[in-house]
Amino acid sequence: MVFGWIDEQAGARRRAGLVRTLRPRSADSPLLDLASNDYLGLARHPEITEGAARAARAWGGGATGSRLVTGTTELHTELERELAGFCGFEAALVFSSGYAANLAAVTALAPHGSLIVSDAGNHASLIDGCRLARGTTQVVAHADPEAVRKVLGTRPGPAVVVSDTVFSVDGDAAPLAELAAVCRKSDAGLLVDDAHGLGVLGAGGRGAPHAAGLAGAPDVVVTVTLSKSLGSQGGAVLGPARVIDHLVNAARTFIFDTGLAPAAAGAALAALRLLRREPERAERARAVATALHARLTAEGHEAVRPDAAVVSVRAPSPEQAVRWAADCRAAGVAVGCFRPPSVPDGVSRLRLTARADLTDGQTEHAVRVIGETRP
Repeated sequence: MVFGWIDEQAGARRRAGLVRTLRPRSADSPLLDLASNDYLGLARHPEITEGAARAARAWGGGATGSRLVTGTTELHTELERELAGFCGFEAALVFSSGYAANLAAVTALAPHGSLIVSDAGNHASLIDGCRLARGTTQVVAHADPEAVRKVLGTRPGPAVVVSDTVFSVDGDAAPLAELAAVCRKSDAGLLVDDAHGLGVLGAGGRGAPHAAGLAGAPDVVVTVTLSKSLGSQGGAVLGPARVIDHLVNAARTFIFDTGLAPAAAGAALAALRLLRREPERAERARAVATALHARLTAEGHEAVRPDAAVVSVRAPSPEQAVRWAADCRAAGVAVGCFRPPSVPDGVSRLRLTARADLTDGQTEHAVRVIGETRP
């Protein structure tokens, strides 16, 4: 039977407790949200929704074409200029998603004959970029600069080290300063994904590279998403102007993809400007994460100490993690559920998002519900 193998794989997923399902949410959901990536609580902020609406009224519902044809508006270039300036880089290039930005950066900066050194805990988009790139990929131990140094010393020629800044599963941060030092000793580039750092780390939320003193460095390239702290949609690559020019000419997910919708660009720009005015939102997100972790561990949960806004709580098994998350939802609290193959170490977790707009009472309530529903 055509596609008969699909049924076999579906059966295997059911037996392993790994079936994924879509769960549409309503616009007025009563759930306390600790599952989304809306770290600064901006997705529904009036200024951000008005920025999206204003852009849609001015430019229409879509970008109408690829960025090199009709998909670049004045709004896109304004967002790129302000995003680069805010994060401390020379230039920026906006993509339709953070995933597309990562595919673009890795494939365009790792040509045939080059070496890619990739952290074992990297996000799927970086992993897929490594798979598509023409360079040779070597995966190294998680957050281990010494392992990176050893691999870089095995072969001459162009090389790029690829890592998340904040890892999405446990919320731990990469040792960026140490990685940069190792790269410079081997004349290797450093490419980092700051999806979970922008808006949370660095002065006023300028990101993990800014906090590590790497902003604007000629050998550092950063990817970000607009869909987390900025409450919008899309992604961007930040770095030296010559790198950005190279992406315009060589990155397939830029050249052949329709540009980011103007509404998303307008929302992201509004969020960026609000963050400039209210830099305390970044500090508040970190404080909420610290409070969540302290309360969870005080209750006996095995929670990983957060370096940004992600708090990870380990679960006994995939099946129990799914049931735990479902019971939390039934009790009015939405939490994330990470299980294989989404977790590189095979350990299932509840993944909690600390948001800047959560009150102390809400965090206490969430911890209480997690404790009451624990398997």
